[in-house]
Formats: sequence, structure tokens, C-alpha cells
Amino acid sequence: MVDKSGRFEFNWEAESKKEVYKLQLEVTGEILGLMAIEDIPQEIRIDINALEASKDNVGPQKNYEGIAGCLIAFACRLASLNGYGGFVSLTPKTVLKKHYTEVYGFEPMGTKVCTYDENSEILIEKYLGGTII
Repeated sequence: MVDKSGRFEFNWEAESKKEVYKLQLEVTGEILGLMAIEDIPQEIRIDINALEASKDNVGPQKNYEGIAGCLIAFACRLASLNGYGGFVSLTPKTVLKKHYTEVYGFEPMGTKVCTYDENSEILIEKYLGGTII
């Protein structure tokens, strides 16, 4: 996926070999956020390789709240449906590690942070408003 709008910082074309999901407005089709994941069945987890909200949805003047939370919860739902106990990992930028632990309940695990079991269920309920299925 190539972003020609200039609304995203990451080079999403580099993520083309991963599964890329988007969160968009149903009415206008405006893309609010993007996430690239890798299913790693031998490690019983889904790894989030890239996660980004559009530029107009970052910071105190953002248009919409919860974009990253919705995408993370979606990954948790996939990890639950795959039989991984909701196990999702990501490698945060150093400055965001604290954010992922405080806001989303991720736990530090080496260079990554992760969520699983009850915390993943909480994220699914909070951001997707429902059960795993």
C-alpha cells in the first residue's frame, strides 16, 4: 500500500509482505489508521510490525480517539481466534514503551511489549465493544 495522501509517516510499501489492515470511516472511506501484522504460529502469537494513526489523528488536536486501540484490539481478536490466547507483541519505539504499558496494559518482554489472556479480552471489549467472535 502506497500512501499518496501524505497523511502517514511510515513507508507502508515496505510492509507489503505482511498483512496490512486499515481502520477507516464507513461513510467517507477516510483511512484513520494502519497496522501491519505477522502471524507467527510457531511462537503462538501475532506480532504488530507497524502501527500508525493518520497525522490528523495524533496529538491533542486529533479528530478521533482510540485509533491505535481499535487496531491493537483487532490484532488481539485475531490472536484469540487463532488459538493464541490473545497473545500479541510489538516492538515499540523507546519513547512509546511506557505508553503501551500504561494505556493498553502491555507487559515488557525483552525488547518487545505484549498482551495476552485477560488484558487482550479487556482491550477487545473496550475498543471493539464485544466478545472475541
